[in-house]
Amino acid sequence: MVKLLLVEDNEDNRDAISRRLIRRGYGVALACDGAEGLQAAQNSLPDLILLDMNLPEIDGWEVARRLKASVKTQGIPIIALTAHAMLGDREKALGAGCDDYHTKPIELAALIVQIEALLQKAGAR
Repeated sequence: MVKLLLVEDNEDNRDAISRRLIRRGYGVALACDGAEGLQAAQNSLPDLILLDMNLPEIDGWEVARRLKASVKTQGIPIIALTAHAMLGDREKALGAGCDDYHTKPIELAALIVQIEALLQKAGAR
């Protein structure tokens, strides 16, 4: 089973996204803030990380940079999840180390396509 880590501080978003992904057959671990997300990524080594960029403790931009700087986690694909859809935000996320970018509200079918493409690229599928 493919393991995803969802790092999302909004409880309603975390619950809705995780339930929908579990129904699609993914294993989903959860983290509520950036510090918890870093710890969970190091401990569980998920196949892919869904990372909210606006997080307490450590924001998603810094989480992505730290994950990509660590030998242990640098190969894990990251999809940035953000309500920011301003010009340049996608490039900023990719520049921080994210492998893809998805704006909120989440469009599940499109997110699944992104997840599957990155898993195939990473060899996790």
